[in-house]
Amino acid sequence: MNRRLAQGFSPPGAWAEAVVALGANLGERSGTIDAAIAELRELPLVASVRVAPVIESVAVKPDGPDEDAPTYLNTVAIIRTRLAPAVLLAQLNRIEADHGRVRLERWGDRTLDLDLIAYGDVRSDDPRLTLPHPRAAERTFVLDPWLALDPDAVLPGRGPVSDLARALPPRSLSERSETKRIVPGDPS
Repeated sequence: MNRRLAQGFSPPGAWAEAVVALGANLGERSGTIDAAIAELRELPLVASVRVAPVIESVAVKPDGPDEDAPTYLNTVAIIRTRLAPAVLLAQLNRIEADHGRVRLERWGDRTLDLDLIAYGDVRSDDPRLTLPHPRAAERTFVLDPWLALDPDAVLPGRGPVSDLARALPPRSLSERSETKRIVPGDPS
């Protein structure tokens, strides 16, 4: 990855589309996601934020899906920004912390999770900023909302998001008959 881009310097006037996954399974999940989206829109050097419909999904732990853990609300935002990837990631981490995110265990329950999934075509193996997100292609709760925003989306280095999504088993609760997609203002 370009060192200047990673350190927060992008060419003047350079805009990129960043894909950010949002999730929450603790506290007032819907309100937290709504607040985080509002904060994304207020970031400097952000021109637009498009957000997919929210879905509910089973928690994924290191050993796989955990039906006993609190369920997640998930969505994806596509952000048009001039913030460099590392700067955007720092802002995502700040927003998480502002909403009470505590990192006690890997893939633990959380009040808010913001993952930088992709930033244009940028690829990085830096442990502080791996792009695209190394597990994005394995997550229906990332791929499905992303497709809702951009049916032609491509995960850099992995291919069309539609092909990646078709290759995965359904995992979101909204893909099961007993639940439905979460609609803002819907009490269920």
